[in-house]
Amino acid sequence: MNTKPIYILGGYQTDFSRNWSRDGNTVYDLFSSTVKSGLASSGIDASEVEVGHVANFEGSLYTGQSHLGGFFGHVDPAMQTMPASRHEAACASGSMAMLAAMADLESERYGLACVVGIEVMRQKFDDSLDRLQGAAWVGEEWQDANFVWPRAFSDMIDAYQNRYGINNNHLAAISQKNFDNAKHNPNAQSRNWSFSDEAFKPSNQATDQDAAQANPVIEGNIRRLDCGQVTDGAATVFLATQERAQEYALKHGKNLADIPQIKGWGHINAPMLFSEKLRSGANSPFLLPHVNTLFCQTLRRAGLASLDDIHGLELHDCFNITEYMILDHAGLNRPGEIWQSIEQEYFVKDGKLPVNVSGGLIGLGHPVGATGVRMALDCYKQTTNQAGDMQIDECQTMMTFNLGGSTTTCASLIIGT
Repeated sequence: MNTKPIYILGGYQTDFSRNWSRDGNTVYDLFSSTVKSGLASSGIDASEVEVGHVANFEGSLYTGQSHLGGFFGHVDPAMQTMPASRHEAACASGSMAMLAAMADLESERYGLACVVGIEVMRQKFDDSLDRLQGAAWVGEEWQDANFVWPRAFSDMIDAYQNRYGINNNHLAAISQKNFDNAKHNPNAQSRNWSFSDEAFKPSNQATDQDAAQANPVIEGNIRRLDCGQVTDGAATVFLATQERAQEYALKHGKNLADIPQIKGWGHINAPMLFSEKLRSGANSPFLLPHVNTLFCQTLRRAGLASLDDIHGLELHDCFNITEYMILDHAGLNRPGEIWQSIEQEYFVKDGKLPVNVSGGLIGLGHPVGATGVRMALDCYKQTTNQAGDMQIDECQTMMTFNLGGSTTTCASLIIGT
């Protein structure tokens, strides 16, 4: 399927270590500052933006604010009547906003779009309420869990153990890699954190008192350092048609060929229930065959045969098992054997296929609605050689993999020059 090229002109990400509520700020303050900073850093005037798309998962529960598109009208007078909408697909909300903006531009209704992903999560609540449970089927699964998502991905570890076997050393290596990467990211929530020597002992050795204190069990197989972070943050990117990108290039003394474009995309949904997803893979070599389908779909749309032409991945590590699972479905190894590439340090920053050099959700942070947009922005930075200490050598093509729920909504982008 041929689609019209969509270009990324720039964007901005907030400091994910910042607690916006504690600083006395509102969700609008986060929204406004992110859009204004994005406009300034990209050299775009507010009057040039024709449509807005906002990604947000739980604004109504965390902040009491559901309707977000109208905030554009307060950011700048030029945006007062600009059309805008909000998108939700749990942790994949950011990618849904990206895809919606792309469709707007491909239809030529508009020429330049602003996509904002935003979430305010670091507030004090009654611990009896798991505010993220709505990304699962409420009342149908994990009803006995203290925390739904640690329990869900603990079950994924069990599923791997039952199907292929899994070594917790490989999961611990993912967490350690992503926290190490985050130390080089000036926007990472954990960039200044330090860990004891016991912190990354795998969970099957956590009976040792020091290890248990350094990395306590949250639920089932999941421990604290296995998890993505609870984060306040936002990211914005500006997408443009080829015509508008050419105008932008001329105005800023750039070559159009040097502006990254979205070369391929994928979007797939699976049934809500995790048990149903596992049943769908019962006769497949893959645990979750739809995850592999998304890789194939996205590569095909980009005209690529495999990941050999991808120079780095920004993918969804809401837990270390999530990164393990996604990579295991990427076609790099036989199903169940991605541990071989982990042992060979294939995915470290200087490896053959760097993964989450930003720090990912574990090291950088996970403001849920912002994550898919942030991934795209990091790919833009990498392919324009603006990633600073995170820069991957000779990086021309990057890929995202963003998921919501227990892989219910999955989306991917291939971005490059």
